Amino acid sequence: MDYTKYVSQDIKSSLKHDPPGAWMPSVPAGCVRLSSGFPDASLVPVDELQQASTRLLREERDLPLHYVGSPKIDQLQTWLIARMKQRHIHIKQEELLVTSGACQAIDLIARILMDEETCVVVESPTYMEALEIFRNYTDRILTTPVDENGLNTVELEKMLAQRMLENKPLPKVLYTIPTFQNPTGTTLSNERRTHLLKLASVYDFLIMEDDAYGELYFNEPVPTLKSLDQEGRVLYIGSLSKVIAPGMRIGWVAADKVWIQTLFRFKKDLDHPFSQSVMATYLETVNWPNHLNKLQGAYQSKCKVLTDALATYMPKTVSWTKPDGGYFVWLTIQGADTSKLLDQATRAGVSYIPGKYFFLEKEKGMEYLRLSFSAAGEEEIVEGVKRLAGVIGG
Repeated sequence: MDYTKYVSQDIKSSLKHDPPGAWMPSVPAGCVRLSSGFPDASLVPVDELQQASTRLLREERDLPLHYVGSPKIDQLQTWLIARMKQRHIHIKQEELLVTSGACQAIDLIARILMDEETCVVVESPTYMEALEIFRNYTDRILTTPVDENGLNTVELEKMLAQRMLENKPLPKVLYTIPTFQNPTGTTLSNERRTHLLKLASVYDFLIMEDDAYGELYFNEPVPTLKSLDQEGRVLYIGSLSKVIAPGMRIGWVAADKVWIQTLFRFKKDLDHPFSQSVMATYLETVNWPNHLNKLQGAYQSKCKVLTDALATYMPKTVSWTKPDGGYFVWLTIQGADTSKLLDQATRAGVSYIPGKYFFLEKEKGMEYLRLSFSAAGEEEIVEGVKRLAGVIGG
């Protein structure tokens, strides 16, 4: 039976690309996982979440297990609004939508903004799962390079001006991770943040700000684009995955109520009411500043261990970024094909993500790879770098 005849044209278009998760390396047992972009297991509040779940069910019995869920869901929204206010983002409840993680937020926004005629701008390189999502809706994806100061807004302006001059379609939306970017770890400078918002106004596009790593700063907090936005052009995407636990699937969108109302029509009840209720119960008792300080200190230490090990063991053909927060360090290996190198690396006992998966044009990513310092222990990180250096050095 030919099942493809039942599939919509839009879906057929998206199926020509790699399937979701094709970038995920198979990691043999015993490998040091420098590929894993998830929290350190010792920093996930397992006991506290278990206690919160027990307390919730003891107090509310079956209520959190129903479709509508517990009143704690509203409590979670209140907590998020208060937390965003502390980060100078002032929103009302009708300007917030809780989602099942940041990826659902990205997909919902793409769903209401994009079709096959839509132009969207992404960073080059960018978050691979966002690329996968956008390709489900449009092939008109434009790229702007990232350097040590984040998205290069000068190059973006040149591209926009050229498209206007040539009467080509201008982008409707730009997707960015301005703070501790995935995969490079770079941060958009304050000057470029101002410039980006100005360009959005002049060329009339929206900005999707993915701030999954924004709270994991090592020194000073960085202002969000949303906090600087005077025109309502920024649709802000937040997540508790990197600061609490990814499996809880708690993300959110902060935007004008018109966007939230539209997003809600498509999200409907695709929620995890129990997960949201447990999270709200957990947040009742957590000392959030102390929790963040613990994470920031741990990841700063692990980042230093990684960059020190790179400086000690890597050959001179290798360079890397020096992030001020987040999870990732981005390596450049002159003349290498990091996709082919991966097989040798995993046989040597270390994993990473090849750079090609973060680029729209995969051939541009051959000399790059992403290392994560978040999941592995400090001794493992050093050992992983030694193994990788041995492979690169031949």
